[in-house]
Amino acid sequence: MLRRTLSALMLALALGTAHAAVKPQQAAPDFTLKRAEGGNLRLAEQRGQVVLINFWASWCGPCRVEMPHLNKLHDKYKAGGFMVLGVNIDDDPRHGAATAARWGLRFPVLLDAEKAVTRTYDLGAMPSTVLVDRDGRIRYLHRGYRDGMEVEYERQIRELVKE
Repeated sequence: MLRRTLSALMLALALGTAHAAVKPQQAAPDFTLKRAEGGNLRLAEQRGQVVLINFWASWCGPCRVEMPHLNKLHDKYKAGGFMVLGVNIDDDPRHGAATAARWGLRFPVLLDAEKAVTRTYDLGAMPSTVLVDRDGRIRYLHRGYRDGMEVEYERQIRELVKE
């Protein structure tokens, strides 16, 4: 029994799943990443806005389906103090930037080729979405994407924008 427990713990450590993932109500871990269109963006500098952080990759089928919905949400709520940040995790940042351009993304795309931010958030699914309130606290987490999830995103965005 002890041997099995130790083996499971070692496997979890090797896979990077032994540390705790982010959770609702905690402060969103700050980060600075390069923007696909140039320059850097720091999450802490977005304080005062509701921020939807979406972790995605060009090879992710559900990401491709989700992106048009994120574009619509960005366009609909940006005047109310809301923004979408797309964190691309492709190994080659040029590929992530080219995919974002090809998909017509209208929100900032950040490049996390080293996956430092992705490891910090440790969400364990692709795509993953984190909604951060105006005070910089994580309020909602979504691991993965299914058709219709954008309805839930919109309900949560409306709630947070009104606060």
